[in-house]
Amino acid sequence: MTAHRTSSAALLDLLGISAPVVLGPFGGVSSVQLAAAVSDGGGLGSFGLYGYAPEAITRTAAELRAATGQPFALNLWVPTGTEVSHLPTAEYEAYAQRTKPFFDALGLPLPEMPNHYLPDFNEQVDATLAASPAVVSFVFGVPGPEVVDAAHRRGIKVIGTATTVAEAVALESGGVDAVVASGMESGGHRVSFLAPAEESLVGTFALVPQVADAIGIPVIAAGGIADRRGVAAALALGAAGVQVGTAFLATQESAAAPAYRDVLRSPAAAQTVLTRAMSGRLARGIPNRVTAELADPSLNAPFPIQNWLTGHFRARATAAGRTDLMSLWAGQSAPLLRHDTAHDVLTELIAGLS
Repeated sequence: MTAHRTSSAALLDLLGISAPVVLGPFGGVSSVQLAAAVSDGGGLGSFGLYGYAPEAITRTAAELRAATGQPFALNLWVPTGTEVSHLPTAEYEAYAQRTKPFFDALGLPLPEMPNHYLPDFNEQVDATLAASPAVVSFVFGVPGPEVVDAAHRRGIKVIGTATTVAEAVALESGGVDAVVASGMESGGHRVSFLAPAEESLVGTFALVPQVADAIGIPVIAAGGIADRRGVAAALALGAAGVQVGTAFLATQESAAAPAYRDVLRSPAAAQTVLTRAMSGRLARGIPNRVTAELADPSLNAPFPIQNWLTGHFRARATAAGRTDLMSLWAGQSAPLLRHDTAHDVLTELIAGLS
């Protein structure tokens, strides 16, 4: 196979940025302040829109535009077709009862079954494209050709996310402009879509060069990158840039709760687990009471119902600083964290370019 290598310069030109560093888009803990800081520093700030209704997307984009005059990305989850939008009442209540100890610990009642669990994806797309960010990025699949075409007509670049070579090839065939190659070291959800996440656990060091050889558009390496050494390694493997989450999540500008940031910097962060306990989908985080007591996947409702259920107690736990009941998403690079501000993290990463 002929190797295709795109340079960092090509990625910078494509995205209109000066440093090939992309902020990982966090579902639920994205921050306008953090995204703006990364964009102002020359990278591409990103904001995760999971669960956002169209009005919230419009408002968030306006806040980002007011906070930075530089390019930024908005991120959406592509429906995979495996989402469960309804359960019989008795089945919902059985899953809810399995989470009751966590609600009891916080003095909360169990939530009643809602009419829907997620906003309409097409409405999210319409609001996102209308907001005209420089970039729209997607996880969990290939956006439809009509979405890619509509983005391109507006001058919006499209980034997709792959956990395997086959997914990267599918994304390139789907017309995206760049691909994030997300190794299994990454924190948060494993965004696989062609095969089960458990069968798509390829490490960054193996994934990035294979993806770089297989596609002809820029590759952005993600997973296990927290300092200049990770950046240098990613570029040596054929990446045109890097996407970094955990190192930025621990900064002052992050929307992560102070107790969460403290755990990211503690010895506990040296161990992460892949779990379905929080959302019903496989994700990497620091283990706690919830991941231990719901370790058996059969105890968890399907996505997005599990995510909706646990979200009700996780919000209260976050406010109370109860890390035993929070989502503690983290990548395997957490023990490398050294910096407290987005500026310092970005400076450290950029040092790996030379």
